[in-house]
Amino acid sequence: MHFPAVRLRRLRQTAALRALVRETELSVSHLVQPYFVRAGRNIRKPIGSMPGQFQLSVDQLIRAATEAARCGVPAVILFGIPERKDAQASGAFAPNGIVPTAVRALKKALPELLVITDVCLCEYTSHGHCGLVRQGKVLNDPTLAVLAKAAVAHADAGADIIAPSDMMDGRVAAIRTALDRAGHRDTPIMSYAAKFSSAFYGPFREAAESPPQFGDRKTYQMDFANANEALREVALDIAEGADIVMVKPGLSYLDLIWRVKEKFGYPVAVYNVSGEYAMLKAAAGNGWLDEKSAVFEMLTSFRRAGADIILTYWASEVARWLKSSP
Repeated sequence: MHFPAVRLRRLRQTAALRALVRETELSVSHLVQPYFVRAGRNIRKPIGSMPGQFQLSVDQLIRAATEAARCGVPAVILFGIPERKDAQASGAFAPNGIVPTAVRALKKALPELLVITDVCLCEYTSHGHCGLVRQGKVLNDPTLAVLAKAAVAHADAGADIIAPSDMMDGRVAAIRTALDRAGHRDTPIMSYAAKFSSAFYGPFREAAESPPQFGDRKTYQMDFANANEALREVALDIAEGADIVMVKPGLSYLDLIWRVKEKFGYPVAVYNVSGEYAMLKAAAGNGWLDEKSAVFEMLTSFRRAGADIILTYWASEVARWLKSSP
């Protein structure tokens, strides 16, 4: 049938009609709030390139996470900033390191909150790379043992989900084996499976104090031009034991979110990364667009593409917006 019998605008006339036929829903249950945590007390250090985000001491982390949980945010992911860095990334796996300490505090204060921990070495190495380095080369296999030790330290502290983001080959298998041997067989792994070498990570490196001191990360993070290779990366991580797979960044990789979900049917996470956050914040700060409307549109596009989980710096704010909506 054709116009005038078919008029698609009939179902767009009111907010109630639009809501009734809406195909994709965004709810707080899909959101994860990232936090940057560091040693000390009463620290709430603003991150210049990410307005509204902070480096937090553990006591301030508890306050922020408590407010997020009150608004309905179900999960957080932690990035640690150690007091000292070294070439061996020893702070990454220290049982009393910043992330295990924060995990224990969070699980004591907010036992129902899901605590995810990022497992990588870049915040802990003096050279800023995600793996161990020898003669200017990032080493794959020796790094796996360090990542596995870090994952076990996080799980021992009470982490609910382990999220390796380093992009070393074989790290999911190494972490799964180590967790199982340590008695953490039920601890899921959310793998940064298709993590691209991206310009959109710039503000994060300020926030986590983790810029590489030489070269770049293109030898282990993916070429942004490659989609089929991303599917191979995801397939390998699933075969190694990943329970959730992630695409990172989000906004420029909606096609990959869709393809990963369609091909594998696994729970898919997407990271709405720091550069995406900073761009929108800057535009909103200049009055060039409406922040709330743009955020909802962007996050809904991730859901529409197939994402089940969205890591976003707006999680707490979106939770408040959803809570206050009529």
